Amino acid sequence: MGSKGHNLKIVMLGEGRVGKTSLVLRYCKDTFSDKQVSTIQASYLQKRLTLGSTTCNLAIWDTAGQERFHALGPIYYRDADGALLVYDITDADSFNKVKQWVKELRKMVGNDIQIAVAGNKYDLEKNRTVSQEEAIKFVQSVGGTHHNTSAKTNKGINEMFLDITKRILEKKGDAHGAGGKRSSMVGGNTLVVDDAPPKKEGCC
Repeated sequence: MGSKGHNLKIVMLGEGRVGKTSLVLRYCKDTFSDKQVSTIQASYLQKRLTLGSTTCNLAIWDTAGQERFHALGPIYYRDADGALLVYDITDADSFNKVKQWVKELRKMVGNDIQIAVAGNKYDLEKNRTVSQEEAIKFVQSVGGTHHNTSAKTNKGINEMFLDITKRILEKKGDAHGAGGKRSSMVGGNTLVVDDAPPKKEGCC
């Protein structure tokens, strides 16, 4: 069977300052800054994944988290294949906002969009205010997957993007080309390629 290609859109949602931009930059460019400025409106970066005989070009949209930009969310997620909802494990309110985003996504686009939730800033575990057990239970109840991530230490990020990409392909009926059974770990016949040129739109 010949190689297949998919163009997939993944949107990042969550409160401001939870680390959405840092996660995207760590994944796409392997860079991290403690002084990352807040995103205004939205921007996107590209990443290419090869899973078995399937090539996936990911357009990862990084949206602004500030409340005044919330109404713009549907512009970015309506035609998205997957949504990565990010909260800060030291900020319980940011996790409550993730619950609101999930409700909105299910109401607006139903089950057509795959959901993953990132408990970010795992390097600050000692300051955690969000119960990991509660978070996992909630995410599983809405048909998503939960990941502990840290843009600072590069924990769990590749695994998270790989997992949601595989689940999107399964939804599209191309699980065989993506290596069959779902896995949350990078390995096997999965190759991460960084040769897709980064692109940005709007302000940073």
